[in-house]
Amino acid sequence: MPYLEILRVFLGLGVSSFGGPVAHIGYFHDEFVLRRRWVSQAQFSGWLAICQALPGPASSQLGFLIGWHRGGLGGALLAWVGFTLPSALVLVLLALYGLTLDADWVTLLVQGLKLVAVVVVGQAIWSMFRSLCQQATTQLLAVLGFAMSLALGGWLGQIGAIVAGGLIALAFYRPKLSDFNTESLLNHAPSRTVGVVLLGILLSLLVVLPWLAGAAPALVLFDSFYRAGALVFGGGHVVLPLLETATVSTGAVSADAFVTGYGLVQAVPGPLFTFAAWLGALDANLPGWWGASVALVAVFLPGILLVVGIMPFWQAMHRGRKTMAALAGINAAVVGVLASAWLDPIVTTSVNGFIDLAIVAVGAGMLVWRKYPVWAVVIALPLLAILADWVGL
Repeated sequence: MPYLEILRVFLGLGVSSFGGPVAHIGYFHDEFVLRRRWVSQAQFSGWLAICQALPGPASSQLGFLIGWHRGGLGGALLAWVGFTLPSALVLVLLALYGLTLDADWVTLLVQGLKLVAVVVVGQAIWSMFRSLCQQATTQLLAVLGFAMSLALGGWLGQIGAIVAGGLIALAFYRPKLSDFNTESLLNHAPSRTVGVVLLGILLSLLVVLPWLAGAAPALVLFDSFYRAGALVFGGGHVVLPLLETATVSTGAVSADAFVTGYGLVQAVPGPLFTFAAWLGALDANLPGWWGASVALVAVFLPGILLVVGIMPFWQAMHRGRKTMAALAGINAAVVGVLASAWLDPIVTTSVNGFIDLAIVAVGAGMLVWRKYPVWAVVIALPLLAILADWVGL
């Protein structure tokens, strides 16, 4: 099994994947479908549809499935560790040792990284549109998903667009026989028995943990973050109200510490759910590395149990014509949802003037025209932002 390769690749993504969950999906598509060819387009689009439709951190769930496909359970765990560990470590170190990021150059660095997200996410969405929306029906569903997500906003707009895309495609879309790809299965897939056991564990913990939470501080912390991770639809930003209720409202973390951590998590790569590590490290009842570890595992665990538990049943039904039609509609809607998230908040909060627009144009030229790797853009654009400020532009 290529365990070291899996860990190395996902560690690289963990230290370079800036821009939030929408950007992560673009990074994964570029890395695993286009460059390394670890998964096919059919596999990627099918698993993406499942992860977007389920509660939990979609990009981390997708990475877990890719790691599982490449190296079984061990590969999946290494993929999660590699993608999650860098940002979690940074946040815990900042929480425990009081490091600050107040310097002007750090502000410019963060601004440059936000411009990287504009370029990378835009290119990724265009690539996914070309791959997943090749017919008029799916193109219209992508536009519908874009419009619904912008109009309704939040998780309601995102989930509503995805559900609408699946239902409309189920009623009106007729996939071609060539769309039935027998290679879209998951390697090392768990059996249905294992799937039922995992789903049973997921539900049992939701029921049992509140009864046990009073027994120890670790169980109280685990229950709070597990429940937040199990009930969130729509990605990392949507989990914030649940985490605020679980920590600030209970007095475990101060409101100032919560807001500070939320600002910091925007500036680090990797999944936004690693915000749990910051909160766990500052927990009044179980502070430090132990609290950070408990919170981090708890917030990711339900989403992982859910997506792996669902996979055996997906394996059995994914080649049905109706399933293919629904998934095609879901994927088209997801492209629209990602495009709306790219426009707002990524573009609207990152491009603040002509200089930012010029830096984005340079990054787009590097990535699309000159075919530079993503890491080169990640280095170049923050340096350009710092240089532009230095020369007074």
